[in-house]
Amino acid sequence: MNWVINDNVDKESVEKLSDELNISPILSSMLVKREIRTFDQAKSFFRPNYNMLHDPFLMKDMTIAVERIQKAILVKESIMIFGDYDVDGTSSVALLTLYLESIGLIVTNYLPDRKTEGYGISIKAIDLAFQNKQKLIIALDCGIKAHNQVDYAKEKGIEFIICDHHNPDKNLPNALAVLNPKRIDCIYPYKDLCGCGVGFKFVQAIESKQSKDNKIINYLDLVALAIAADVVPLTGENRILAFIGLQIINSNPRLGIHSLLKKNTKKEYTISDLMFYVAPRINATGRIKQASLALELLISNNKNSAEKLALEIDELNTSRREIEKDITNQAIDQVENSSKKLNSIVVFDSDWNKGVIGIVASRLVDKYYKPSLVFCES
Repeated sequence: MNWVINDNVDKESVEKLSDELNISPILSSMLVKREIRTFDQAKSFFRPNYNMLHDPFLMKDMTIAVERIQKAILVKESIMIFGDYDVDGTSSVALLTLYLESIGLIVTNYLPDRKTEGYGISIKAIDLAFQNKQKLIIALDCGIKAHNQVDYAKEKGIEFIICDHHNPDKNLPNALAVLNPKRIDCIYPYKDLCGCGVGFKFVQAIESKQSKDNKIINYLDLVALAIAADVVPLTGENRILAFIGLQIINSNPRLGIHSLLKKNTKKEYTISDLMFYVAPRINATGRIKQASLALELLISNNKNSAEKLALEIDELNTSRREIEKDITNQAIDQVENSSKKLNSIVVFDSDWNKGVIGIVASRLVDKYYKPSLVFCES
């Protein structure tokens, strides 16, 4: 791997910013490389605040989505919240569950089983919503390509609101509303939100129509966790959301996050602590067992219950590491025992755990610097 040093900066801009901020040219150069060239831009960079967030109604379909929620509130409707089984999806479901329940909605949540249902919106979940006479499903951190599933739900009289951040196809699913800043017809100024970030913009829009002040800023610890885990760019709104979320985690963390961080005794937690300490533990639940365990932890308001769940999740993460290490060693053995000169790596074993082979593929890339594919029977 080669490091590429970017020395191509506008010296005049560096000197000007250095004078305006009374900082060293080295620091000024680092800011200019990040497209920060004025005093106001630098102020926003170093002092992010909630008021800098964009109007959520700039996002395509937001008005439709909010009106549908207002209708659900009026009739005290029961709705399903569906999310991916990773940290972003789990945090998104926790955020929407806590908020929508706080404004009077009856909510059930659903996280699919990685092994039996796989990624994306599940037909099993739609059938369950139909059995429970639920007419609305909110999909978080997934759904942007779920054309068949949304059509299937529509046949059963179920509407979908999709909150996603993955790249869409040219044609979108036939949902009631599709909230995704990456839609080509969406004018929302910031395109790099994670799934939980899109979910928060939805909450922000709903809250603007409520008469009560629900202090939705307190949900930004969940957004910061998702931002860290999904490794989205720490720029623009992500930087603001993560900055405020970390302040909450360091001053008044929710029980679930606090229970996971307790062993990592530090005076101040950073985005790296969320990325390398909390996120792997939450992800381990979906990889080894059920992501619903992590969701239960994130929405828990009982200290004893939260600590018990955190302990179980920590044990699952230990198990995940052992399984991952074992499979990685087996995969390396397959590569080393190959008599061919490899331009890419393809390894397979029918018994490998589906939940960790993605990590194993990353380990092989790190070791061999070659495209790597890891397969199991599923």
